Amino acid sequence: MDLDLHMAPDLTAPAQARKAITGLRGHVDGDVLSDTVLLVSELVSNSVKYGEGEILLRARTRGSRQVLVEVVDDGGGFSPAVRRPSRFRAGGFGLHLVDELASSWGVHAGTAHVWFEIDRSADLAAVA
Repeated sequence: MDLDLHMAPDLTAPAQARKAITGLRGHVDGDVLSDTVLLVSELVSNSVKYGEGEILLRARTRGSRQVLVEVVDDGGGFSPAVRRPSRFRAGGFGLHLVDELASSWGVHAGTAHVWFEIDRSADLAAVA
């Protein structure tokens, strides 16, 4: 299943993105869907807070255990830094979540184009 959603960079964008991603229900397994919803919410929130211009959310499923997601805005890019959680700092750990839950992820250099993939298909092969 393919999903493309264009959103205004306002405070409703994360909720719009979560609602759109839940539309993948029935196309991807529940654990993949719940992790995808969380990561999309984090990345779209970052675009609202730090980005510029319209936000594009793109998701592509590859069977029930794989999803590829891209979040793009018109910002000039950034250097991704994964911060480790600390009980002395609040917030700023979206990329830490992406790093922990996604199979792979990255940022297209010089852009505000972040992508991640969740691929749990190997989990099924290990059980078999």
